[in-house]
Parts: sequence; C-alpha cells; structure tokens
Amino acid sequence: MDPTSTTIGALIDRYDGLLIDAYGVLVDARGLLPGAAALLAELTRRGKPFTIVTNDASRSPATYVARFAGLGVAVAPECIVTSGGLLPGYFRDHGLAGARTAVLGTADSIAYVRDGGGVPIALAPGMELDALAVCDDSGTPFVDGIELAFSAVVRAVHAGRVPALVLPNPDLIYPKGGGEYGFTAGAMALLVEAALARRFPARDLRFAHLGKPAPHLFIEGQRRLGSRNVVMIGDQLETDIAGARAAGIDAALLAGVSRWDREPTSSLAPTYLLATIEP
Repeated sequence: MDPTSTTIGALIDRYDGLLIDAYGVLVDARGLLPGAAALLAELTRRGKPFTIVTNDASRSPATYVARFAGLGVAVAPECIVTSGGLLPGYFRDHGLAGARTAVLGTADSIAYVRDGGGVPIALAPGMELDALAVCDDSGTPFVDGIELAFSAVVRAVHAGRVPALVLPNPDLIYPKGGGEYGFTAGAMALLVEAALARRFPARDLRFAHLGKPAPHLFIEGQRRLGSRNVVMIGDQLETDIAGARAAGIDAALLAGVSRWDREPTSSLAPTYLLATIEP
C-alpha cells in the first residue's frame, strides 16, 4: 500500500501519543529544526503525551533536557528514551560487570557503561579489553579511536578471548544542518566489522545492535505513553520506519536523511509521509 500524505495535526488527532525521533526531526547539530518548538508546544497545550526516542548514545536524558532548555524548549527527562540508556541493561544481562570496556563516545556514553557495571578504560596503544562499546563519533578521535579499538579486539582474539561488541546507535549518518551530513557510530562499527572479517574470515565477529531498528526503544516508548495506539515520527527509513513497522507501530516519514522513492511493498514503507511537523 502506498504511504498516505498527512499532516502532523491529523496524527495528533488520531493517535493516543507520539514517538518522535530527535536528530533530523526535532534537532540537528545546529539546533532546533523548523516546526519543532511549535510541535512540542502544541502537544503540551493539548495534553497529548509524547516520547522522544533517539539512537543518540552520546547524551543522557539530563543532558538532553539541558540542551532543549538552552534552545528555549522545556522537555521532561521522562519524555526522553536514548539508545545509550539500553547499555546498562545489556551489560547486566550479559554478565559484563567488571568488564574492561573501551568506549568510543562522550562522558555520558562512558557513564552509561559504568551504570551497567562495566569498567571504562582509557584508549591507548596496547590496551587490553573485554568489551567494546561504539556509542558516538564525538568524544573520542574518530579514526584514532577506531584504530585503537580494532587493534585491541585483534589482540583479544589472538589471546583466545572474544570481546563483547555492542552498538547502541546503529545510525550511519546524521544531519549536521545546512545540507551537510556526518558519519556516526553505525559507520564506525561497520569499519571495525569489515576489518575484523578481513583479519578473521572464519569468525563471525559482529556488533550487537541495541537502538533502532531493534524493538527496544519502541517498546519502552510505548510503555511510557501507556498505549499501543501510537505513531512514530522519523526521518530515516532503515531505523525509524523499518523498526517501528516491525514492532507493529504506524510510522510517518519526515523527508530528511531519507526520501520515499521505493516500491510500496518494501519492508521500509512508512504508513504516512509528512512534509512538515509544523502544527
């Protein structure tokens, strides 16, 4: 079925709550995107619940609250669900308490790992690790960080240990603003995986994906909204839209990183197309 063009107002009327992506919908690297402040104000005015579900693993909810406040928008911390917030549960569920963990990301990324019982280690030549968490392109040198992490994983495999490889943010790119894009955590992990496949062709050394399109963020977002009658607003087909549809959630694509130009039978097909989030 072809996606239906609609308006954000119609979605607010139809659904009990909204799941909203952060980067590419509400913000980019420069600040608020057009319509973001008006949308959040309208949702608040109408008492319509919303949850911001983001693959960003570089910021805690508190950091997001402060960033939105600096942009003149009030958002409660309980309205924000980040992929980084999935790291503590992953570490606990996989017995990684005490695991020496190289973290590519920010101070908030490191705090997420520490909250799960992991022991963050300094990135340095010769480091020994039990786990690698690729969280974000900022906070650590992009190329140097990848090289140090890859080298440490190789040493571990040669020593007979298989480190845990975890990727909370599978996004490849993000919008910087002004028509510019940046590579982020998913792209970094792909480089590491490709190099590991070349170095160890008989091994299947891959990252565990936590964020969208995996269902965890959508499930938590629905739980916080207290309803299954929700719609996801996102700008990336492979993460926001594919993940929501796989979780049985209707999804609206706001043209940005992705544009809809595929067959309607595609598993990436959104339910709706949005030209703007301006109410």
